[in-house]
Amino acid sequence: MKLVGLTGGIGSGKSTVGRLLSAHGAAVCDVDQFARDVLAPGEPALGEVRDRFGDGVFNADGTLDRQALALIVFPDPVALQALETITHPHIKNKLDQWVATQKAESASDALVVVDHPLLIETQDLTTYDAIIVVTCEDEVRRQRLITARGLDPGDVEARIAAQIDDDARRMHATHVIDNSGDEEQLEAAVAALYATLTAASTNGLR
Repeated sequence: MKLVGLTGGIGSGKSTVGRLLSAHGAAVCDVDQFARDVLAPGEPALGEVRDRFGDGVFNADGTLDRQALALIVFPDPVALQALETITHPHIKNKLDQWVATQKAESASDALVVVDHPLLIETQDLTTYDAIIVVTCEDEVRRQRLITARGLDPGDVEARIAAQIDDDARRMHATHVIDNSGDEEQLEAAVAALYATLTAASTNGLR
């Protein structure tokens, strides 16, 4: 099994790259889904969030109001760190379990991809055989977030500012995909990368 990390800034198209790699045959883990799962009703982290941020970030039915929480944490580094301190251990547990399952069940030449927005910031990169970084021109990212996701421009700026920049990500990359172009260009780039990664399986990926 070859373990590959996939990361990129918000609006870069990282998740789209993950879906394309999955379509080519890679096993892909979406860590964003784990982040949602650990804040689902009944999960221990949800109670910790209520203790730290109060009832104002919850809907009437007891579910998390994610937008209300986002408006608090993204402009405030201290609040964001508090949230991450709560959620990251729970997310890591789910990720570790998923990777362990893949190691036990996957073929020796399988390509296993961890799609993680905070891969550089939170993971031991030495455990990965390759690191894919998806980049995108800043203005293209902003327009995607405003148009496709319907985010407020101020919210977009806060979310981008809360993350490390592409230069910092590139320092750790073994492969970089520029997703500033159209869908066809991205599909071609991912197909070429998948071919490179799978062709390198007998000799390591780096």
